[in-house]
Amino acid sequence: MSARLELEKVIARHESQVGASQKLPNEWVMSQMELSAARRAAVLILFGGAGQKTLQPDSGVEDLDLLFVERAATLRKHAGQVAFPGGGIDQEDSSVADAALREAWEETGVQTSGIEVLGNLGETELPVSNFLVTPVLGWWHTESEVYPADPAESAGVFRAPVAHLLDPKNRLTAVVHRSNQKFKSPAFEFEDRIIWGFTAIVLERLFNELGWTRPWSNRRELRMA
Repeated sequence: MSARLELEKVIARHESQVGASQKLPNEWVMSQMELSAARRAAVLILFGGAGQKTLQPDSGVEDLDLLFVERAATLRKHAGQVAFPGGGIDQEDSSVADAALREAWEETGVQTSGIEVLGNLGETELPVSNFLVTPVLGWWHTESEVYPADPAESAGVFRAPVAHLLDPKNRLTAVVHRSNQKFKSPAFEFEDRIIWGFTAIVLERLFNELGWTRPWSNRRELRMA
């Protein structure tokens, strides 16, 4: 089965469960949600062609890569972390997908006309900033240049092959210490970058649902700031 068909199957499962937000793993919950005051946000999980490949309907996992941004060090929340492009849903956004595409364009300069939105995953709680975040899956059929379009938001933009992220030797556990407590999240290593926290949790859940995850050891830990 092609990677695209596998993604569409996962999206269909999520769309059949609309209304129930997903919680983060207990080992990563540092605070509680205030649902009455929560804002909604969207992130774009954008699948492109790894290397010089162009996405085709029958592209396999080994043909895919993902787009990430490195958040600016000056931001108040999640400064310096690797994330999917995205942000808060504004009143002028006509849909969650439109918000994800707008934010991706603002942060990376990607030409959104070259992206097909496949669908949404379930809304996920992000207690540390009190957001309810909807991941939007995109298929980058006509690629364009990407770059840190807004230095106030993004310090860098990069693409990581899915095959690299799935390789067990590039998997580890991120550890954060807060108030004498230890919190853990899955993490992915790519070049000199670590993808961890909320982004890594969403990514690991997606890979697990797709059946793409390969057995890896969570004993390799890396302490994060």
